[in-house]
Amino acid sequence: MATRSDKKTMERASIVTFYSGRSIFITGSTGFMGKVLVEKLLRSCPGIREIFLLMRPKKGMNIDDRLRKMLEYPLFDRVRKERPSCFEKLIPIRGDVTVEGLGLGNLERQALIDRVSVIFNVAANVRFENNLQKDILSNTRSTRDICILAGSMKNLVALMHVSSAYTQSDKPIVEEKVYPLIANWRNVIHMVENMDERTIRIFSPKYLGSMPNTYTFSKRMAEEVVNDYSKDLPSVIFRPSIVISSIDEPVSGWLDNFNGPVGMLIGGGKGILRVSYTDPIASSDFLPVDVAIKGMLTATWKRGLETITKDPSVHVYNFTSYDIRRLTNRELVAMGMRVNREMPLEGIIWYPRTYLTTNRFLHYVLTMLLHVLPALLLDGVLKLTGRQPMLINIHRRIYNTVVQLTYFLENEWTFCNTKMLNILSDDIPPAERPIFGFDYKNFNMEQYFQNCFIGAKRYLLNEDLTRGDEFKRHYNRMEWIDRIFDAGVVLLFTWILGKLGFFSFIYEQFASLAA
Repeated sequence: MATRSDKKTMERASIVTFYSGRSIFITGSTGFMGKVLVEKLLRSCPGIREIFLLMRPKKGMNIDDRLRKMLEYPLFDRVRKERPSCFEKLIPIRGDVTVEGLGLGNLERQALIDRVSVIFNVAANVRFENNLQKDILSNTRSTRDICILAGSMKNLVALMHVSSAYTQSDKPIVEEKVYPLIANWRNVIHMVENMDERTIRIFSPKYLGSMPNTYTFSKRMAEEVVNDYSKDLPSVIFRPSIVISSIDEPVSGWLDNFNGPVGMLIGGGKGILRVSYTDPIASSDFLPVDVAIKGMLTATWKRGLETITKDPSVHVYNFTSYDIRRLTNRELVAMGMRVNREMPLEGIIWYPRTYLTTNRFLHYVLTMLLHVLPALLLDGVLKLTGRQPMLINIHRRIYNTVVQLTYFLENEWTFCNTKMLNILSDDIPPAERPIFGFDYKNFNMEQYFQNCFIGAKRYLLNEDLTRGDEFKRHYNRMEWIDRIFDAGVVLLFTWILGKLGFFSFIYEQFASLAA
């Protein structure tokens, strides 16, 4: 029989062994990163004892129905084929991170306390609604409640808290460390619990300070919660940048939302996004979701190898594309246009072309000319043909999103990520590098975004990929229509100048100079 010392030695030599026999607790399991985390654990760590998933009833479905619905995604096809019985290890637990105490019942709470040894706190409200009350309750208070729960767990070896690289967005250079307090998180939680929404909105600017919105503020407060509790808990603060489509695990190009650069490429590819308030020479920092999950699992393993008495520090990792491969926004758009020309999207409404500018006045003017006016025209056509107008509503959402993201679109950060890269390159056991490693030095960016585009067509837009020739013909028609339209605009503008006497005036000026 293996001794405790032998088990620790085996765990140091193998990440898979570390997770074997352990019970895992995951919040946010139905979110983008949460689903990929669940799939990766089931497929790559078959010795896991069980995985508890905090879930709440939603849209008329109980938690069992939600779990069954989640497992129907193509994301789980590979593990369904390779390990069909592994889904029995998934145990949904009714709860809600927006409710104090996580909304857990006594029996569920006791089961977690008795059995869980690793926590992945992935849940977060990521909508940029600038609602301080909602964000503090969802992102900060829930983290406090997770830490309180973790403190009762007898077998806990690691608490992985998923934060964001942009929690420190008021700094041009972000290091892998905990930063000083900007506010007392206990006071902030007390305020949102006891004041009405109108009063909270009045106090919000005072609390936010230099932070761009309530999301980044609440996530930063959550980091401070973890840091305070880390004296008694083996904790990790994991800061990914913008998490987007998978490279290849478990499928290439997996994505279930329109956030980030892929959403921008789809909007541009459809001909809907014609102008964006974005710095063309700034670099976007993004991270493939499967790489992010590998980093999470590896960082958790690294923290779990040392007891809290031997290592009382909180481990902080920035997991970003800095020092891996970065694209300017202009390069990203150009790449998207090339990919879209090769594999056009279905039903584009105009020839794809996206202008980037940081001039607020120019952005507003171009929005009116390239977004609002064409949308009004096309919505009018839809009304005349008995269909529901939609483009003005779409462009309203696009404009509001751009306003919310302005701070991030016109700024750039340097994220120091040496500790994270060292884990990926040096610490992962050689035999398990194919499972948990990432060869970022040979990362093919163009091929990756091509796969992102195909993934978006398949998983987000539900396109029939066998109709590529048909989509290409429509794309070519829209290109000719765009050229004819541009020529018409030039002719109209020339005619207007002629009517105003502009050309006669120019001729007279040249004639007077010649005389």
